[in-house]
Amino acid sequence: MASLKDQLSGLVYSTETGKHCPECGEPLTACRCDELAEQQRLANLDGVVRVRREVAGRKGKGVITITGVPLPEKELKILAKKLKQRCGTGGSLKEGVIEIQGDQRDLIKTLLESEGFKVKMTGG
Repeated sequence: MASLKDQLSGLVYSTETGKHCPECGEPLTACRCDELAEQQRLANLDGVVRVRREVAGRKGKGVITITGVPLPEKELKILAKKLKQRCGTGGSLKEGVIEIQGDQRDLIKTLLESEGFKVKMTGG
């Protein structure tokens, strides 16, 4: 781990270019950290979409989590919206994981398979 001096010595603002990214040090207009993180996430996927029911940490309310979808962030938002509308429930998209409220695993599985994804049911 870098020393505290090294961690705090990076450029964060310049009067010529404005704010700078703390990760790469480039101006925010030229920063590519988000693009590189998205490419890394897509490269680590194995092509199998996993559908799982979870209740842990949700006060007993069950949600369906969908992970491993090999789509960029914008297309993932569109897919999440489509699934929420088709299921008639709420949900969200957090860090590449789609969460759909309720327990409609079978419907979600058929919808994802009709979109052309290889789907695997995991968990309880």
